[in-house]
Amino acid sequence: MKTPDLLARIDHDWRQARPDLDPSPMLTIIAIQRTGVLLGEELEAFFARHSLTPSSFDVLATLRRSAPPEGLPLSQLGTLMAITPPAVTKRIDSLEGRGLVSRQAHPTDRRAFLVALTAEGLALVDQVLPLHLTNERRLLAGLTEPERQQLRDLLGKLDLPL
Repeated sequence: MKTPDLLARIDHDWRQARPDLDPSPMLTIIAIQRTGVLLGEELEAFFARHSLTPSSFDVLATLRRSAPPEGLPLSQLGTLMAITPPAVTKRIDSLEGRGLVSRQAHPTDRRAFLVALTAEGLALVDQVLPLHLTNERRLLAGLTEPERQQLRDLLGKLDLPL
């Protein structure tokens, strides 16, 4: 069932079962969650065609856009990706095993490592990135650019109290 139809049904059912309550907050959260799940499924399928996952591509893309040639410390990489240190380590281990990133000792901090793209990782991210952006444009085709900006603004506003 399409999300608008599902929301209409849920709204109708709650108004019948509990007319004293306003289900609109629930409907908004369901819409956000359902859209997130659908987008996630689309991105999983897209990246699978390139032998990646959304999280592995996130590492490669973050290194491509933010890392100097010598790489980024694991802690900074985690901050830029908004994930925990164990999650960073797990992703890096997997990508290092595939030869897409390298990990080397930090030159001034014996406890830290720098992570950098390998030539193979750089080639892969540069190959997939334009295709990913085209796919994302397709996923957002139902919105105009001002609507996309409004959605980003509204979601950012929703994040603030969380």
